[in-house]
Amino acid sequence: MEVMKMENAIRILAGSMVLISITLAHWVSSWWLLLAAFVGVNLIQSVLTGFCPAEIALRKLGVGRVVAPCCK
Repeated sequence: MEVMKMENAIRILAGSMVLISITLAHWVSSWWLLLAAFVGVNLIQSVLTGFCPAEIALRKLGVGRVVAPCCK
């Protein structure tokens, strides 16, 4: 079993949040576009500063952690 890389998990999370934001903006309120803007700004600041809150949250959820295989 292969472990998902942290970079790929962050891309999936960011892309999902943008798609959810666009969907909610279309069906509920245009204010949901602020979520997409927040995701974009957060991606830019994480590149410039090296600090990514999403990475911290995903690590706490166990993403990127190598799990020992079960005993055979």
